[in-house]
Amino acid sequence: MSTKGIEGTELSPGRAFANAVIAQGTKASVEFSTTITDSFPGFKRRPRIAVRGLFKVVKAEQPRVKYWYETRPQSELTEHVIDAQLRQEATFEFHSDQAQLKPTTAWVQVNPALLDDPEALATFIDYRLLVRLCTAENQALARGAGGERVRGLLETPGVTRLAARETPVASLLAACNRVEQVGGSADGILMNPEDFYRHFVGQGSLLKDLADMGVRIARARMVNPGTVIVGDYTAAATIFDSGRSSIRFAEPPKGIFPREGLAVCGEIHEALVVHLPTHFYVASLV
Repeated sequence: MSTKGIEGTELSPGRAFANAVIAQGTKASVEFSTTITDSFPGFKRRPRIAVRGLFKVVKAEQPRVKYWYETRPQSELTEHVIDAQLRQEATFEFHSDQAQLKPTTAWVQVNPALLDDPEALATFIDYRLLVRLCTAENQALARGAGGERVRGLLETPGVTRLAARETPVASLLAACNRVEQVGGSADGILMNPEDFYRHFVGQGSLLKDLADMGVRIARARMVNPGTVIVGDYTAAATIFDSGRSSIRFAEPPKGIFPREGLAVCGEIHEALVVHLPTHFYVASLV
């Protein structure tokens, strides 16, 4: 099923799926050559950054990708390293591995009455399925358990936990400092909206100062209140993105909905690799 409009422009995911429903009914299925979480229309109206927006994103041509990573020394140093106390990273160990791209999936139930109304169905898919898929991606990148799914930052070995300082602001800035002490630059903060509005909005020039330094803040429920993840998101991690997505009618697995109904699934494929876990800190705020 084509995702192009009559003038060659790209249709919204919801519009492409609604067109497929006109042709195929409840057997409709659309494959996209883009990652449809980037197409959520809400991003055009408000400058809220999704978790994926903190990382650099690289197109993956294959389902498995090779990547490098560094760790703190895992064995006794056998040679003296010049200025090792000044430059901690001088003693890091170098490694490589492969990562498998994994699916991230979200579901909505469609009222059958919408199948006869392409405009309403397209809007429903664009605003409800896509936002649920964005939420599922936020969860995967922050705390995904790995295995058959994406492994998130909080499940990555080597990420350091920091105790709270005297105030939430002091805790946050101390974590930024720690990133720079290992040779990085704190350019991203992931925090729960509860902490953002409670501790940081309206606190003088703090948010402007961070923005002026190029520090991006993503608000997501997937980080526990009272903690933030501060890191060098650009240099220290990469999202390998297949650039492929799908929307289709499907039978949901148990535990997705509390009642039966016609269901639509959206899916993307990606992997998060952390090159430098030493450059991420989970800081307690209080």
